[in-house]
Amino acid sequence: MTIRMGLTMQNIQPGVPIPIQGTKIPVKRILGRNPGPMTGPGTNTYLIGKEKLCLLDPGPVDEEQLSNFLSAINGKKLEYILVTHTHGDHSPAAKALKTETGAELVGLVAPDAIGQDHTFTPSRMWSDGDEIDCDEYQLRLIHTPGHVSNHICYFLVSEGLLFTGDHILQGTTSVILPPDGDMGAYLNSLRSIKELPLRYLAPGHGTVMNKPYEEIEHLIDHRMKRERKVLSGLNKIGSCTIDELVLIVYDDVAEHLIPWAKKTMLAHLIKLERDGLISEHDGLWKTF
Repeated sequence: MTIRMGLTMQNIQPGVPIPIQGTKIPVKRILGRNPGPMTGPGTNTYLIGKEKLCLLDPGPVDEEQLSNFLSAINGKKLEYILVTHTHGDHSPAAKALKTETGAELVGLVAPDAIGQDHTFTPSRMWSDGDEIDCDEYQLRLIHTPGHVSNHICYFLVSEGLLFTGDHILQGTTSVILPPDGDMGAYLNSLRSIKELPLRYLAPGHGTVMNKPYEEIEHLIDHRMKRERKVLSGLNKIGSCTIDELVLIVYDDVAEHLIPWAKKTMLAHLIKLERDGLISEHDGLWKTF
């Protein structure tokens, strides 16, 4: 679930595998057939490998897209189905694809939160730092809570390519959905992946990015500027409700996106309260 602002992928046909340039290990992006205000052009699925294949984020249930995946796999062995997180635009098709291919399901169990896909059941317990060995390449699981608590990025080690799901998007920012989503955890996750030897970021929505550290710094700066705007708004108007504050903090966001902006602003408020900078009482927020 993301706020979409100006995110486009021109001349990309849904369901057609498009090779990512600049990698020795083949990686093909398959655009989902689910465009919309919360998904942009659609969910990116990635098919990784030459002989032993992994498919990442199969997206929503769609018989035609399932057929597209099987055509792209082309009779080779699909070893793993990787899921970054269990929102409805990323994981529900995993079950049918597993039935067709016998591939192992990789990801974390869906949390008890709104909008989660509880049909997804990983084949075993997976943890941060686990590595998947497909002989020709290795993928490392990087737990990146924030957008949601069970979010995982996958690092294609030899290529320095990080599949970022909804943790890092191209041209837009993801909604942080408390109480399961957590702004503090999100910022910490961004800072932790800066330590990886990155060359590319392959997002769940949008195009591949080849300046990973600039993208990460931009996101951190963006979130911290928004946090400062929350504090300045509270200092300006004093004790107030979320409905009053959001119009000041998100005065640069289209009106139809304000309900989603309120969710992310709540994540900022919870973080600031945890940091000891603000407090809440009976739905009113204020600085100390």
